[in-house]
Amino acid sequence: MLRFLLLLTLAVSPLFGPARAAVAADAVRHRVLANDKGRIAIVSAEGKVEWEVPTRGTAHDIALLPNGNLLFPIGARTIVEMTPDKKEVWRYESKPKEGYTGGVEVHAFQRLSDGRTMIAESGNRRIIEVDRDGKIVREVPLTVNKPDAHRDTRLARKLDNGNYLVCHEGDGTVREYDGAGKVVWSYALDLNGQPRTPGHDGHGTEVFGAIRLTNGNTMIAGGNNNRILEVTPAGKVVWSIERDELPGIRLFWVTTLQMLPNGNLIVGNTHAGPDNPQLFEVTRDKKVVWTFKNWDTFGNDVAAAQVLDVKGRVIR
Repeated sequence: MLRFLLLLTLAVSPLFGPARAAVAADAVRHRVLANDKGRIAIVSAEGKVEWEVPTRGTAHDIALLPNGNLLFPIGARTIVEMTPDKKEVWRYESKPKEGYTGGVEVHAFQRLSDGRTMIAESGNRRIIEVDRDGKIVREVPLTVNKPDAHRDTRLARKLDNGNYLVCHEGDGTVREYDGAGKVVWSYALDLNGQPRTPGHDGHGTEVFGAIRLTNGNTMIAGGNNNRILEVTPAGKVVWSIERDELPGIRLFWVTTLQMLPNGNLIVGNTHAGPDNPQLFEVTRDKKVVWTFKNWDTFGNDVAAAQVLDVKGRVIR
């Protein structure tokens, strides 16, 4: 009997090859597109770099397009579209608008279904849509209470209803705008009963990302608010993940959000240090089913990321 129990223990223990292989075969795995350490890279589910190009600075947005090309920034205010064989096929550089002489930065962009590209311009305090020829075909003014060319906006998305959902880092507020620039909905973050502390590992209200869910609620990546919030149209928080709520994970600067077709949420946890994953997938009942921690390819500033090869619509 003792020998039988010993053999059974060896068979199921994760310390031994056969059992570990069986677990790994059933585990959640994702290819990842991300930016850090001066590169845009695609990393396989096994952690191997499949594709990469050098870039300057830190990207706050990134996208693998339906045509297989990649859309990403190569500088503070210039974005490019590049083919998998690294041929640049489109470029747009944002410049100060008429009457404005300050700096301009681009922290968010989106290829739209009509072929236009939506760009959120900090400094200019506007959203523009540009065509393939680089012509501005739509301009939407933004409300910014604390103007700052670096902090006016973070992530922004055009919604299915034609409005724009914009995260204003400096204002600590998520605003939804109609096509004329009128604010039709907003949510201001609070300090959640904690003192404001400085630095990338500190605490504040500098919101980073937000996505509109199919139920009409808005999921918010709080940035240095160190938490994730699901908010109703009436502004009620109906679901959240607090800073130290997940076992083994501490939230720092929460950035990327991707709602998967199965209802799970991909979360970017930036400036969190090597003890924490750079990305993780969590279920609605707050069970972590996947973590991404690749310090060979990326570092402590993975602010822009996208999981790849997910079947069905991903909201991001």
